[in-house]
Amino acid sequence: MMTDDSAEQQARLERFAQRLDDACERLAQVQSFAKFTQSAGALEAARRLMAVPGGVEVVYRRICALEAAGIFMGSDWEFPEKLQPVMAANTLKLSNDHTLILECLSELRLVAVARGELASATLSPDDARQFLARVLALNLRLVFGQMDESERIRLGRNAELVYQHQRFVAEQVGFGEVVEELISEIWRILAQRPIELGHVHQMINSVAGYLNSGEPGVPAASARGAERLISALYGPTRGCQEDPGLDVFRDRLAGMDEAALRNEALGFGRAMHDTGLVSPYHPVFLHYVLDHAPDLVSSTLGLSSTGVDGLTCYSELVHKLIREALWPETAQAVYGLAGLLERGVLYSGPVPAALWRQIHLQLSPEAERLLGVQDDNARSAAWARLLAGVINVLGCPRGIGQGNNPTCQSARALSMWSSNDPDYLLQVVAWATRDNDVSAHFEGKALSSAALTAHMPPAPLYDVDPVSAVTVPHLDALYMEMGRLCAFRSEDPHKWVNPEFHGWWVGRGFAIVVDVATGAVVNFARFIRRFYACYHPLYNGKNPVIHSQPAGIAVTDSTAKFVGWHAIAIERVGYDPDGEMRVYFFNPNNDSTQDWGNGVEVSTEGAGERHGESSLPFEQFLSRLYIFHFDPRDEAVDATIPEGAVERIADMAKNSWAAGRQFS
Repeated sequence: MMTDDSAEQQARLERFAQRLDDACERLAQVQSFAKFTQSAGALEAARRLMAVPGGVEVVYRRICALEAAGIFMGSDWEFPEKLQPVMAANTLKLSNDHTLILECLSELRLVAVARGELASATLSPDDARQFLARVLALNLRLVFGQMDESERIRLGRNAELVYQHQRFVAEQVGFGEVVEELISEIWRILAQRPIELGHVHQMINSVAGYLNSGEPGVPAASARGAERLISALYGPTRGCQEDPGLDVFRDRLAGMDEAALRNEALGFGRAMHDTGLVSPYHPVFLHYVLDHAPDLVSSTLGLSSTGVDGLTCYSELVHKLIREALWPETAQAVYGLAGLLERGVLYSGPVPAALWRQIHLQLSPEAERLLGVQDDNARSAAWARLLAGVINVLGCPRGIGQGNNPTCQSARALSMWSSNDPDYLLQVVAWATRDNDVSAHFEGKALSSAALTAHMPPAPLYDVDPVSAVTVPHLDALYMEMGRLCAFRSEDPHKWVNPEFHGWWVGRGFAIVVDVATGAVVNFARFIRRFYACYHPLYNGKNPVIHSQPAGIAVTDSTAKFVGWHAIAIERVGYDPDGEMRVYFFNPNNDSTQDWGNGVEVSTEGAGERHGESSLPFEQFLSRLYIFHFDPRDEAVDATIPEGAVERIADMAKNSWAAGRQFS
């Protein structure tokens, strides 16, 4: 039976499809020399149709007619044999509207060629398939909806369209040509230990489906890596290695002796910390040993002596958290709980009491709406998801991501509070979920998020953890209001907003290298010297970064072209294993491994990073920095920086984000 929503969606599909058919017929009547200039109507109709769920497939069924009507005639896509996978992949990420739609239609044409549904005199089905496989491999993030900052900004309203398009192409072509790179991509993402892993589970399922499909295999090394991922998620121990189902696994546990249970506990802990993945069988086992063999809880969580001490001191609270929040549907919170104990968060006096409050907290109707509750049956599940989300955020501060929310400051704030001020984080969660109102002050003026959002309730966020879902709309409103209150001032508002918004530990000193009014780069050498004097341990008296500090970077794409400004947090500065001085920072973007052009490639593993950290060599980082905070009392006086450093960093800036700007 078709619901009202599905009927309305089907009606939209049919309506937009008819508009595309009409535009296609009109284009077919146009003379050849005018096809390119007269194709705008058909391209816009195709864009609107592909933006509707299910629309890509509808457009695909018309690709032969569009090809015959001359949609590609006179454009760069007229001759498919001349197309280049790298250029096609970049077009999907860097273009907008009609250029983007032409690329999408071109790939749908190649799908038809690969499937033998469209004949091509210059391109064989195998050639078309290989071309598409290469594009998919270059755009794996787009296939799974994981876009970096530059992609999100450039694509704008077309982001969802591109995701749906790439998913359709991947499903039609198959993952045979890209599965090896897909496996590497999964391991790269997991190294960052993100909290939200839905897209990773989707990728692992795709790999598992491919390996079981009978299609040509992958190299042995990659296959072993894939098997580790699949087993970590669906069969990490002997008791569940063939993925028997949760009920069967529960029955098996009842028949295990002490030695078998201990082996299961060790297996679960080892698989979780090895991959960052938590199997749905893990919380089932944790509940069982909590009732029948509580001495195995620490092994099941894979705890060191530090974590064991926390578990011992706060056993009642930890056991309550396990019973209330850790379920197969919230399995990833097992890893968060282990991190919470290893970090020693419970030794911060107010935190245990705040967690007890969270356990007994009732969700407001608005919080339920932001968590996607649609009926009474979903209320208890939403409450458990939020509690599990709190555990994850406290256990994995750098695993928080902004999702598809265009603002990044609130995600950064949640991470910084989890690291620097966890009891305040829990207070914010309580205000947002129970009261639907987060209070703050800006230079003595009281602010209320409820009042700020009363005229327009915020839309729910997607692809974010539950804590972000309920708090970020409030935090965004407060941050925007603070910015409004000082927008009239002649300097950058971040100078006043960041300390008031984040906390007392943000340095009151403020350095910026961009003139707010003109966009010109000003006092560059002074900016560079000050950062050395405040952050480089060899030039600031060997002072470490005590509290992570908010900072701003000029985001550039892989061609080193300026994209926009982005909020990060400086975590620490130190030598990497090869003896190179690096800046380690938190990037709230969903994927912190990014190519910023001209050899500036952000690292997330292999250079001494902790899980969730990004890093760059000191000078490369400084070449993209435009704002930072510092404590004026800690700034080294008359620090002598390395010879030629200012010039080298200036050249990197001028050849990237500062190109075309006045520079002094």
